[in-house]
Amino acid sequence: MTSQQRKKFQLGLIINPVAGVGGSVALKGSDGPETAQLAIKKGATALANLRVKTALEQLADVYEQIEVSTVSGHMGEFLCRELQLDYNVVYSTGGSATSSSATSEEMQVTRPEDTEAAAKIMSELGLDLILFAGGDGTARNICASVNENTTVLGVPAGCKIHSGVYAITPKAAGRIIHMLVSGELVSLMEADVMDIDESLFRDGVVRAKRYGELQIPAELRYVQNVKMGGMEREELVLQDIAAHVIEEMEDDELYVMGSGTTVAFVMEELALPNTLLGVDIIHDQQLIAADVTASEILKIIDGKQSKLVITLIGGQGHIFGRGNQQLSPAVIRKIGRENIIVVATKAKIKSLNGRPLIADTGDAELDKLLSGQ
Repeated sequence: MTSQQRKKFQLGLIINPVAGVGGSVALKGSDGPETAQLAIKKGATALANLRVKTALEQLADVYEQIEVSTVSGHMGEFLCRELQLDYNVVYSTGGSATSSSATSEEMQVTRPEDTEAAAKIMSELGLDLILFAGGDGTARNICASVNENTTVLGVPAGCKIHSGVYAITPKAAGRIIHMLVSGELVSLMEADVMDIDESLFRDGVVRAKRYGELQIPAELRYVQNVKMGGMEREELVLQDIAAHVIEEMEDDELYVMGSGTTVAFVMEELALPNTLLGVDIIHDQQLIAADVTASEILKIIDGKQSKLVITLIGGQGHIFGRGNQQLSPAVIRKIGRENIIVVATKAKIKSLNGRPLIADTGDAELDKLLSGQ
């Protein structure tokens, strides 16, 4: 069979266009149209399409070998058109936006039912792979809609990424698909779909639940682990970490305190209230701003020497891009690579099983700068 006669790779594409939109404005998520609309009113920018674009650009040399089945508007159609992919729309949302250049205010706020309906159609079509973008809520929608023989892969775009069905970064998703399109041998495996109660999440409580499993490509270099849950128990180690960070604090500097239990322990040792799943700012060992948004951080640190204290996600290794979108590329650049303090116990590092630390800020140049390469 010649290359001209070879059947094209059948790729499904579903984008939750407002996935993660609440992160940068400290809403801890974007579940529900009301939350997404509130985030947009607060000045948040929808980035899910840009993250999928990063993934699909890894396939530029094999575009002619791919046929995409997708959803109307910002759920896939506009991006396929922009990248000049061979595509057809198999489900329409009836959204009002008319182009990929629509502003955040004009962005269609789609419903979970749209994702579920599209996923069901694509599953019945028997496509080679369904690529979807979103967070744990989107993964749940996909899980509820496809049959057990459907292979899927997630592009991480949400605030909550506890599920094991996502690639570690958008580029990693693209590399996996490139392997499939090129005919490389990739086995399949089952991965858990997890989600947390977002209302409790906003109150600082993490309660994850397993909702099922999905079949994904078993390319473990590029697919993330299910997030390690639970509170850190190594009290003595955490005390040593906190004591060191506090001892090094300068009175004339601002400290942006990232999310997570390790950073929370530092705040506890300072006897300060802490937003476990948000970002706080302290000066002279006193809290000056709590649960701040990306824009608020930029205003507060403008013209002032600042440092960022942050930890990594156990089991995954992400430092940026998971649950801390308040730490936007602009904020990170403003603070500076040399002023980032990463704190973690040996147990948390060991849980990575040799995986690298990951910066997935959505800014490729910044990610490279942070990697030191």
